[in-house]
Amino acid sequence: MRDDGFKDFVLEQLCELDDVDCRSMFGCYGLYLSGEFFGILDGGDLYFRTDGETRDKYEQLGSGPFQPNERQTLKNYLEVPPDVVDDRGRLTSWAAEAAAAGRN
Repeated sequence: MRDDGFKDFVLEQLCELDDVDCRSMFGCYGLYLSGEFFGILDGGDLYFRTDGETRDKYEQLGSGPFQPNERQTLKNYLEVPPDVVDDRGRLTSWAAEAAAAGRN
């Protein structure tokens, strides 16, 4: 379910990144940085793309994968912890890493 208030908050938190775009997709939102898909906003939850270098820090903080439904799990997209979402600097850094994970 979409939460436009949360979407607006996340986009405001990411305002220091150039060329962040948010597009509606399958009942949630996709986040893009310079055209690179890196995140998913689903209701009040935010998920970023991870790779072998970034996945551990998410898992150490107890983050789980994005599950759009009971039969599907996107293991490379892990939930961003609330304390990171609330910290503009950390969130910006994590978003840049998530976008870079797609280029690796």
